[in-house]
Amino acid sequence: MPMRTDDHDAEKAAAAEAAVGEIRDGMLIGLGSGSTAAHAVRAIGRLVADGLRIDCVATSRATEALARSVGLAVRPFDDVSRVDLTIDGADEVDGQLRLIKGGGGALLREKIVAAASKRMIVIADETKVVDVLGAFKLPIEVNPFGQVATRIAIEKVASRLGLSGDITVRQSHDGAFLTDGGHLILDASFGRIPDADALAGELNAIPGVVEHGLFIGIASLAIIAGPQGARTLTAS
Repeated sequence: MPMRTDDHDAEKAAAAEAAVGEIRDGMLIGLGSGSTAAHAVRAIGRLVADGLRIDCVATSRATEALARSVGLAVRPFDDVSRVDLTIDGADEVDGQLRLIKGGGGALLREKIVAAASKRMIVIADETKVVDVLGAFKLPIEVNPFGQVATRIAIEKVASRLGLSGDITVRQSHDGAFLTDGGHLILDASFGRIPDADALAGELNAIPGVVEHGLFIGIASLAIIAGPQGARTLTAS
């Protein structure tokens, strides 16, 4: 029998509870975006209500609003230079702790905060663990100016690496989806990405690509929750 959505939600909550156990008084915490990260934000709110003293930075406006609603002190990221710990979800994670992120559209800010962190803990349920990245569409954040030329450049890069598939502009209920930074998201349906490191490097070199959803060499630890409880995943 397929697992129900509420079962997955309970697993995400269990992973979040395990991750927030790494937080200590005085830390500056990076708060990720999306449904899984929201569990961590709420769990941190409960700890703060019990006396934990921390400050936070948020990776999206939605996360900031949630954090403030549960009593967290959120500082502007421009006021800080280093984050002690970031807790965030992932759309996919492989055995080397390489990630695909950006399903919620906050990948640029998520990567900026994660890269400035001493540690990044990824929280996810078992369905997000893969042998090879790529079943989830790869989000690529692009400048609206020259978006067609940028997409063509992405297609050429993909072809050189043996990848193909539709690349579409993400839509919202009232037109093209815009990130908090005012950029578009191109969702690339490449399928399996055998060399994620090479693809990341090629995408970084394309003018017009603001950021992409391949997070490589950033995560320190993943906490994966399943029916039998939470387990930790480190780079193999």
